[in-house]
Amino acid sequence: MIIRLLLCLWLTAPFLPAQSVGNAQNDEAAIRKLVQQYVAAREANDGKQIEECFSPDADQLVSSGEWRKGRDQVVSGTMRSFANEKGRRSITVESVRFLGPDVAIADGRYKLTDQAGNSTRKMWATLVCKRESSGWRIAAIRNMLPAAPASSK
Repeated sequence: MIIRLLLCLWLTAPFLPAQSVGNAQNDEAAIRKLVQQYVAAREANDGKQIEECFSPDADQLVSSGEWRKGRDQVVSGTMRSFANEKGRRSITVESVRFLGPDVAIADGRYKLTDQAGNSTRKMWATLVCKRESSGWRIAAIRNMLPAAPASSK
């Protein structure tokens, strides 16, 4: 019995890494899709769709310094931001890095453009995503305005 089990493991082991790579690719695609769903929900000013993108314990630190804690504050703050700051927002994910099988960091360029299509703000967004029973959700967002390089004096 033990010999059969060991033989089975030995024969299937070469196929396990390929499965892991496939899962990572699927997870990365799901995270990129989640970020685009968030952007689309935000552009539609749809609080329910925005809420569905986040975990209940999500938080967001925005470039103004406001720290929104909990999904309700993230959603209401996002809705306020939409009302106060007109224009189209986009996040172009440049990298997804897995910290474990259920946690990943997605980094991307965040851009706000005016009605004429002119870029008015160029920022950076870091989104921490975690797998929940319902799928991948955003657990945290950090938006920042890149600072000018420090002078070398």
